Amino acid sequence: MNGPKDADLRVEDDGTLRASGAWKLERLEALEKRLSALPRPGAPGRVLDAGGIEAMDTAGVWLLLRSLRQLEQDGTHVEIRGLRPEFAEIARMVSAGRTGVAPGIARPAPGWMERIGRRTENALQGGFGALSFIGENTAVLLRSLAKPGRIRWRSFLSNLQTGGFHALPITGLLSFLMGIVIAYQAAEQLRAFGANIFIVDLIGVSVLREIAPLVTAIIVAGRSGSAYTAEIGTMKVTEEVDALRTLGISPSETLVLPKLLALVVALPMLTVYADLMGVFGGMIMALTRLDVSFIEFADRFRDAVAVKHYLIGIGKAPVFAVIIALVGCYQGFQVRGGADAVGRHSTISVVQSIFFVIVTDAFFSVVLSWAGL
Repeated sequence: MNGPKDADLRVEDDGTLRASGAWKLERLEALEKRLSALPRPGAPGRVLDAGGIEAMDTAGVWLLLRSLRQLEQDGTHVEIRGLRPEFAEIARMVSAGRTGVAPGIARPAPGWMERIGRRTENALQGGFGALSFIGENTAVLLRSLAKPGRIRWRSFLSNLQTGGFHALPITGLLSFLMGIVIAYQAAEQLRAFGANIFIVDLIGVSVLREIAPLVTAIIVAGRSGSAYTAEIGTMKVTEEVDALRTLGISPSETLVLPKLLALVVALPMLTVYADLMGVFGGMIMALTRLDVSFIEFADRFRDAVAVKHYLIGIGKAPVFAVIIALVGCYQGFQVRGGADAVGRHSTISVVQSIFFVIVTDAFFSVVLSWAGL
């Protein structure tokens, strides 16, 4: 019984490329010479009929794909037809190891159910990964609190300075402007009803309970959360995280825990500062638009604004801090590839942090409303 014929590739009269024979390592020397001698096609598209290929190994697949790439570079798209399924699978494996795509070998477009399934699978994998990250860092936090000597205090103080002290100017400015804007928008309506003094109630409750903690968290998410992602992501790209693991050093204990603790301390203090600046902005606008003096404002503020509003606002801050720190660090560990991946995950970090902060704030509002607070 005759074995497979020698590998061959020829051009038919209609321009079709026809491959046949055994595309295997021991028979490719003559074929490679034949391929180099083929005339360059002038048409923008060609069809390769691979139905005549009787045998094929990875060397044959590699030569075939290399030839197709050369034609693609010359501006000719080649579509493979008739290739046996087992050879097509080898081609996909070889091509995936080089470029991730098998040129010319078209896969059927996934249906809508398959697309939904893939997205659901990706979402579930991301959710499980996030839960695993939270659990790992919770265990690290508990171990460190049991043995405070394990905490890297130098890194903690450095993150406290960058995430807290250096954020004072932008936090104070935006909170001050928010107080002015809220008082300005309410001034005309209150003046129309002769209720000028109630500007104190509006500014006090809204700033202390909602505006200051929320604005501060958003600022910190855009400022510190993205910085955490960029720092850890860059370390991932340069393989510094892998080096830490090789040395037996926990990346969570070294990179995540100091940032988390620093932000939990810094954000409540920034919120107190934002409270002061927001109320001060409202006082200035109340004086200029409603003739409510600073003394009158302070007297009304002490009587009308309960301490619970201040405590609720401060109580939200540590929760927001945990969300921002964990999201920022988690996205940093998800970086794969190069510098473009760092920028992409930094953007994802900011968007997710702000989203989860606002959702959590809404949850607090609903729960506190049910509790009568």
